Amino acid sequence: MKTKILLDPLTRVEGHLGIEAVVDSGKVVEAHVAGTLYRGFEQILAGREPLDAVQITQRICGVCPTAHAVASSQCLDNALGIMPPDNGRIIRNLIQGANLIQSHILHFYHLAALDFARGPDFPPFTPRLEADYRLPAAANKAIVDHYVQALHIRLKAHEMSAVFSGKMPHCASVVPGGVTVLPAIDKVTTFLWRLKELQSFINDVYVPDVLTLAEVYRDYCSIGAGCGNLLTYGGYDLDNEPDVMKRKRLIPMGRFTGGKLAGVDPAKISEDVRHAWYEASGPAPAKAGAYSWIKAPRYDGGVYEVGPLARAIVSAESGANPALAKALDTALTHLRLERQHLFSVMGRHLARALETQALANAMAGWVLQIKLDEPVATPHKMPDEAEGYGLWDASRGALGHWIGIRGKKIARYQIVVPTTWNASPRDANGVAGPIEQALTGAPVPDEKHPFALARIVRAFDPCIACAVHLVTPRRRLLGSLRVA
Repeated sequence: MKTKILLDPLTRVEGHLGIEAVVDSGKVVEAHVAGTLYRGFEQILAGREPLDAVQITQRICGVCPTAHAVASSQCLDNALGIMPPDNGRIIRNLIQGANLIQSHILHFYHLAALDFARGPDFPPFTPRLEADYRLPAAANKAIVDHYVQALHIRLKAHEMSAVFSGKMPHCASVVPGGVTVLPAIDKVTTFLWRLKELQSFINDVYVPDVLTLAEVYRDYCSIGAGCGNLLTYGGYDLDNEPDVMKRKRLIPMGRFTGGKLAGVDPAKISEDVRHAWYEASGPAPAKAGAYSWIKAPRYDGGVYEVGPLARAIVSAESGANPALAKALDTALTHLRLERQHLFSVMGRHLARALETQALANAMAGWVLQIKLDEPVATPHKMPDEAEGYGLWDASRGALGHWIGIRGKKIARYQIVVPTTWNASPRDANGVAGPIEQALTGAPVPDEKHPFALARIVRAFDPCIACAVHLVTPRRRLLGSLRVA
């Protein structure tokens, strides 16, 4: 007998997300993912000064504002025909790297770990779904203790970012052409001192905790595989090549599809709105057949997952990031798993942790490459008309910004964010999005406590604040769920 399970809102994700799953004989046979918040940042940007975009787009999200700052500034770099000098490029990388470390630690400890470790019986650890908690008492206590420790570690990451960004969240120093902050020896040493502390936590706490969960919850190394197609724009520029498609990056741009690597052509990216609350004229909250404010991005018509898993696989398969590839293979050998097991709940957590480790190690070298007496930005003039785009990976995956300038004002601004890819609804062909596909086939032994669904979705680290751009005009109640 088929039954329907609703998780709305799903807690411990960024923003407002609803999950609907049809269960038959203890397994999900159909799933729908709904973004239930409309924001409209593209409309906010229209008619404004192009330079405003870097600051306004950061307000899309307080967790990953830096990625929007970098993508927007690179979008304007492209439109204006400029590139940052070495210092500007390096400092952008350091600001972004600090934010990614903070975001990944936040995700694991404060959003996802409590799916597997049972916390104390008081808020914020309750209310909760009663899950099959399996960790030995000592390991369970350690992860709960690390939950508290991670709050202080995230503060260190924010402080490290603010050394060059001016403040966090919403950095003040990233601009088209580079950055505005002037490097100094005290900034370099302050940044490096905090980075060393973060590296100790990543190496001695974060990575071991993820490995512990993977050893105990081995079945989740085979649950939640998803669509199998991966896409990344890459990140962390290593040269000043003007063409982003040719630029060398720590994380390379690429796709993994059909078991093979492939290139990326931005012209093949589209957004389908068949099952989203949009028409050509704009928002359409009463649209028949729609169930989400999230659009359905497709690459050449195909469904693609973005995020740490995509970056890990493309980096490892391409050989462009030997350090990350080696860390992945070492961890998989330790766990007695193969690379295909990365396409899973635990695989996504592992990819995220090892990426954090590899990035922190790279940042320790980058900060020492800053030259104190060299420029940090390239001057520019705003043209009357221009087109540009910025392709960059946020912590959650591929982030694209596109701009059209007319009369020195923003005529068009388009943003396609990671969770728009991952949490997309079905497209015009009825093909489910990545999270919807990952949920299909998931075990649900207890329909009152569908913990597997929450574990799968949270492994993607969805950010609905970024993904939709709900308030109904007449304040119509769309649904409710009693959580306490």
